Amino acid sequence: MDKDSLYTLVRNVLDEMRERPIPLGISNRHLHLCAEDYAHLFPGQPIGKKKALLQPEQYAAEQTVTLVGPKGQIENVRLLGPLRSASQVEISRSDARALGVAAPLRSSGDLKGTPGLRLVSPFAELELASGVIVARRHIHMSPLDALILRVSHGDTVAVAIKGDDRQLVFDNVDIRVSPDMRLELHIDTDEANAAGADNPLAFATLVNR
Repeated sequence: MDKDSLYTLVRNVLDEMRERPIPLGISNRHLHLCAEDYAHLFPGQPIGKKKALLQPEQYAAEQTVTLVGPKGQIENVRLLGPLRSASQVEISRSDARALGVAAPLRSSGDLKGTPGLRLVSPFAELELASGVIVARRHIHMSPLDALILRVSHGDTVAVAIKGDDRQLVFDNVDIRVSPDMRLELHIDTDEANAAGADNPLAFATLVNR
């Protein structure tokens, strides 16, 4: 095979890889806790691992809490592990209205100036002073995925959700690149419902890349 033929073959393979479906992760309301807050809410209890998530070392825990806001409450909100340096609650816009909390649209970890609420476990209660957000939609990927897709950490892209008659395009999807991440698009339940992404045949692809 000559050099031009090899180049064409590689280019065609990369073009095909850029068209591959991106796995969809639909994020229901959940929370992350720091070690101090976890120990307060679940004294003497080790974290129980209920289900592994696609991202390495991340999992849904057995432990759940009730979120209590000024207008209402939501029960059985699951903890995700492992523990973090700061506690954070991720909800949808619909959840925020039900709770009466003005949760801003933020990237995970960007908690300055965010509101709080009350967390209630079977053992204790905790007034969280801040940390309640509506998470920005984003795609996790490895450096190799980023190279293939021609994107960089911190970029924003458009993503097409396909699968039923409600398919749509989401703009302003953040790119998050890390060596320990696997390719996965994260959207919340409001976004998933709008796009019909709860259809088991639904998939996502980048637009105009």
